[in-house]
Amino acid sequence: MRILKALTVVTAVAISATAAMADKLPLGQISSYLNSLTTAQGDFTQINSDGTISTGTIYIKRPGRVRFEYNAPDTGLVIAGANTVVIYDTKSNQPPTTYPLSQTPLSIILARNVNLNQAKMVTGHSYDGTATTVTAQDPENPQYGNIQMKFTGPSAELRQWIINDGNGSQTTVVLGELKKGGNLSNNLFDVSKR
Repeated sequence: MRILKALTVVTAVAISATAAMADKLPLGQISSYLNSLTTAQGDFTQINSDGTISTGTIYIKRPGRVRFEYNAPDTGLVIAGANTVVIYDTKSNQPPTTYPLSQTPLSIILARNVNLNQAKMVTGHSYDGTATTVTAQDPENPQYGNIQMKFTGPSAELRQWIINDGNGSQTTVVLGELKKGGNLSNNLFDVSKR
C-alpha cells in the first residue's frame, strides 16, 4: 500500500513537472515573436531604481528604435534610434544623456535578428507558472548589464522587462496591451530632436 501511495505521489509530481515544462516557452519561439514585432505601441508603467513609478506610452519600431514618452508630472523622454539611446530630462539644466545602443541591454530586443539561442546570450530561462522569464546579455560585453524579459503564452507575448545596468541600477517596465502593426513615423525616433 505504501509503495502504491509513493508511486501515486511520484507520478503526480512528474505530471505536474511535465505540465509546467510544457508551458515554458522555448527560446526559438520567443526569438521568432521578437523578430515578428516590427511596430507596436502601448502604455507602460516603469518602476525606477529609487522606487518611484512613472507611466507613459511606448513606441517600438524594430530594428533599433524605441521611444518612451512619459506622462505628467514626469517630463522625461527616452529615444533609441540611429544606434544611439538619448535620455532627455527637462527638469534638469543638463544636456541629454547619450549612450550607444549597443552598450545597453535594450539592444538585445531591438536587434535586427534576435537569436536567443546564440551562445552565452541567455543566462537564465525559467517558468514560474504564469510567465516564462528569459535573462539575456551581450555575451561579448556582460559589463553592460542584462535584461530579464517576461513572456506569457501560449504564443509568446512580451509583458515586462527588467534592465539591470552595468552600474547596479534596476529599472522595471511593465507593458500594457501592445497594439502591434501600424505605421509609426521615423520622426518619432529621431534622436536629434524631441
